[in-house]
Amino acid sequence: MVTSDQRRRQLAKEKYERQQKRRAEARQKARRRAAVIGAAVAVVVATLVGLIVGGVFDKDTKDQAADPAASPSAAPTPKQSPSPEMAIDQKAKYTFALKTSAGDIGFAMDAAKTPQTVNSFKSLADKGYFDNTKCHRLTSSGIFVLQCGDPEGTGMGGPGYNIPDENLDSLGKANEQGQVVYPAGTVAMANTGQPGSGGSQFFLVYKDSPLAPSYTPFGKIDAAGMKVLEEIAKAGTADGGQDGAPKNEVKIEKGTVTQN
Repeated sequence: MVTSDQRRRQLAKEKYERQQKRRAEARQKARRRAAVIGAAVAVVVATLVGLIVGGVFDKDTKDQAADPAASPSAAPTPKQSPSPEMAIDQKAKYTFALKTSAGDIGFAMDAAKTPQTVNSFKSLADKGYFDNTKCHRLTSSGIFVLQCGDPEGTGMGGPGYNIPDENLDSLGKANEQGQVVYPAGTVAMANTGQPGSGGSQFFLVYKDSPLAPSYTPFGKIDAAGMKVLEEIAKAGTADGGQDGAPKNEVKIEKGTVTQN
């Protein structure tokens, strides 16, 4: 017969064994949890290392205003759609007339030097692509340009196709820094920084600007247009910075390309 004292010792033993079992299970769970957390941390660290090595988090130390390919001017890789068929006289000269909220800006285009660019701009203008769009970027340091041609007004829009670079050697030989001067009055294509990545965005140079010869120069602004452009530049940016939206909104009310 089991005495009460033996029963108490048996119950105490069973209680002790249960406590030990629970502690062992708790330690095992803690080890599993630590292993999972460690694996997750390892994945995050590996991902961060990959992103850093791949350049995703690289901080570009140069002034973003010194490059039309730097954010926010860069055009994205567009959804692919066919580029327009050649429909211009490649030996002719054309004029792009921009009726803007700040005044009229016109510039001459030579199809013999930039046939693909002129053909694309005429095709887009004929469809009203540039009508009621904003010039989204003005820079006043490093380079001196007003950038337009994005229907979204953000610097991220495009026509859905790319056109090849043209006329890149027309501004002379690059200096030791790999740059040439885009003279005041030049109109050139913006791009992503990659060859052949131009779409519909373009920039108007209001003061000589040193740049890599990577942006198709395809137009020359007329004297009246330069005065309008200089007034836009004089007002500065909306936030007073060196690179941003113009203080006074510049909207292209109508863009028309005509053969001379």
